[in-house]
Amino acid sequence: MLLIKNGCIMDPQSGKNGIYDILIEKKRINRIEPFIDETELYPEQQRELEIIDADGMIIAPGLVDVHVHFRDPGFEYKEDIYTGAKAAAKGGYTSVILMANTKPTVDNIETLHYVIDKGNETNIHVYTCASITKGLQGQELVDMNTLKTEGAVGFTDDGIPIMDEETVIAAMKMAKELNVPLSFHEENPELITNNGINRGKASNHFDVEGSPRAAEIDMIYRDLELAGELDAPINIQHISTREGVELVRQKKIEMARKNLIPLPLPRSAENMTEISSSAKNLNTIQMIPTDVAQVLNIHAEATPHHFTLTEDAIIKHGTLAKMNPPLRTEEDRLAIIQGLKDNTIDIIATDHAPHSKEEKEKSITEAPSGILGLETALPLGITNLVKKGYLTYMQLLEKMTINPAKMYHLDCGYIGEGGPADLVIFNENSYTVSSFDSKSSNSPFLGETLIGEIQYTICNGKVIYKK
Repeated sequence: MLLIKNGCIMDPQSGKNGIYDILIEKKRINRIEPFIDETELYPEQQRELEIIDADGMIIAPGLVDVHVHFRDPGFEYKEDIYTGAKAAAKGGYTSVILMANTKPTVDNIETLHYVIDKGNETNIHVYTCASITKGLQGQELVDMNTLKTEGAVGFTDDGIPIMDEETVIAAMKMAKELNVPLSFHEENPELITNNGINRGKASNHFDVEGSPRAAEIDMIYRDLELAGELDAPINIQHISTREGVELVRQKKIEMARKNLIPLPLPRSAENMTEISSSAKNLNTIQMIPTDVAQVLNIHAEATPHHFTLTEDAIIKHGTLAKMNPPLRTEEDRLAIIQGLKDNTIDIIATDHAPHSKEEKEKSITEAPSGILGLETALPLGITNLVKKGYLTYMQLLEKMTINPAKMYHLDCGYIGEGGPADLVIFNENSYTVSSFDSKSSNSPFLGETLIGEIQYTICNGKVIYKK
């Protein structure tokens, strides 16, 4: 048994926000009360009782990440399922959903079972998507029905956009029938000369063509239109442009009205500070309530690096800040924050993408795109969103717990009696990022001082990480 005392529970699902004790028995939460006297427990319970004093700390649901690369099978020199799970635990994550772009691709039962079985050997909940198309080739659909039955929780060709529209339509129809989300990587390769580098200030610095914002906008527009027509469950991954945010915002509003879901009156944009000019150019800002965002089939995610950094970071850090889609302008960064504020973007996902030191030491055009994310995501959210007044703790946590859990229909992301004993306990101390539990270390945040130090991660009622 585990008793957590004196901590401040913040649970977005129930709205519970206050000092409580939590008693955990086996894998579930047994009691949540303002005070639990351990001396009143049965003697056998007291003998096996572990107590954590969380005074001055925040207790939140274990974090849920819907966009993770553990590189296993095929690229275990970058990361494997065991080291990825260890990194997740250090970052406060108790549930992760893996992408399918491994080698071999997760497009068959054997590879799917390999990932699930290996994930079951870790101390967190490891789920996986299967690919949408066989071999990530964008042409022939996988057997979605069978792969879902065998354990896939969703489908994605992440890393490679699906260009064939008929394939996308067929996938959306099947996803609706199976009630599973499709996650889309939105970059039109026909418009990109050098991926991972924004066309603009960054590409000019490196004297390359780079990746234009139109590459993302084009694909987001297409997939939102198709999903709207078919009412298919989709997730727009790692938004990087202000135009992309606005396309999602307008589609969500359209879908809410189509389904006769009432929305609050829009708020005036005149007095809002530090929001993107694209939002300011609107006369009003439409708030999409959390409960509305959760029932719509249109979802969107932002990464910590896209709400924290701009293309100046790749000029400073080189390949350590190269990712797809690339870091863009300050205006884009602020538009992403505004999208998080009004629930246009309802999920924060890390796109945890380990690469070896040797790979990242290649030239700017040859090095692979991607950075680590699991171990710094919550502190980046606290530092750059909560402490700067953009989001409350509850708003941040809902996008890292209950919202992603609901998109994948998972029993996690909340704190409640009888619910899963998956928790993260953290404080508001400052610390310097000095090392990673991931097998790789490709991050521009190494050496940065952040706020929010994770003290404990608890999964299935067991402490799996302790500071």
